Amino acid sequence: MRKLVIAISMLALAASAAFADPILDRQALMKERGKIVGGISKVVKGEEPFDAAAVLTQLQALQANAEKIDVDALFPAGSDTGDTTAAPKIWEDMVGFKAANDKYVADVKAAVAAAPAD
Repeated sequence: MRKLVIAISMLALAASAAFADPILDRQALMKERGKIVGGISKVVKGEEPFDAAAVLTQLQALQANAEKIDVDALFPAGSDTGDTTAAPKIWEDMVGFKAANDKYVADVKAAVAAAPAD
C-alpha cells in the first residue's frame, strides 16, 4: 500500500510540474515548433530537395508538438505579463484562440493522414 501511495504521489508531482511555469513551457514548445516548421519551409522554398518520407517525419513531429499544447495550462489568466511575447489578444479572446488551436491541430493531423508522396 505504501508503495502505491508513493507511486501515485510521484505521478501527481510529475503532472503538476509538467506546466510549472506556463510562460517557459509554451516558449519551449513554440521554439520546438519553429525548428520543425523551419525544416519544412526549406523544402517548400526549394532550398532542400523534396523527400516524401522526410516531410512526413517532419509533419509527424509537428503533430506531436501540436498535441502538447494545452491552452488552459499554457495560457492561464495572468500569464500574459512578464517575459512573454504572446499576443494580448489570446487572453482577450480565449474562446477564439482555443478554436484556432483546435483547427491547427486538426489541419496538422489531416496533413499527416494525407501522407506526402513523390
